[in-house]
Amino acid sequence: MQDATALVRRVEFSVSCKQPIVTGFRKTNFLSIYFDQDPVFHFDDHGRLRRAFVDGYLYRTQGKTLARLTRQRNEQSTELLRYDLSDEELRSFRERLIQQLSSLLNAMQKGDSRVVRQIPDNVDVMNELQRAMVAILNCDPWLAPRIKGK
Repeated sequence: MQDATALVRRVEFSVSCKQPIVTGFRKTNFLSIYFDQDPVFHFDDHGRLRRAFVDGYLYRTQGKTLARLTRQRNEQSTELLRYDLSDEELRSFRERLIQQLSSLLNAMQKGDSRVVRQIPDNVDVMNELQRAMVAILNCDPWLAPRIKGK
């Protein structure tokens, strides 16, 4: 939470007995959701997925699919190896994302979440987050345009 200074409106909360979740909005209204260190999801201001970190892999939108990036290090350099997900892998990724976010949103709407801390404390970040999550779950297309220069 303290390291998430790029998130100008952020909240740390817990659902049931699980690890705390940190979410927040950048000045651009881009939303980030951190389920501890993994998974992590980053969305644009329309609710489209830009980047993710899931099961130890970095994913980045290519507009029509996701690229899974793997770091390969040797003594001289580090390379990012890119693999574009197949249609089936992309569908599976989307289903898992929807299930995880739907479950979280459902718990929040039922009042099963508890705010640990929030910055700033005079803004209802939880309500803003719920509205953003509804937009994410209903977003079509669900992938943001390709990140320029990548």
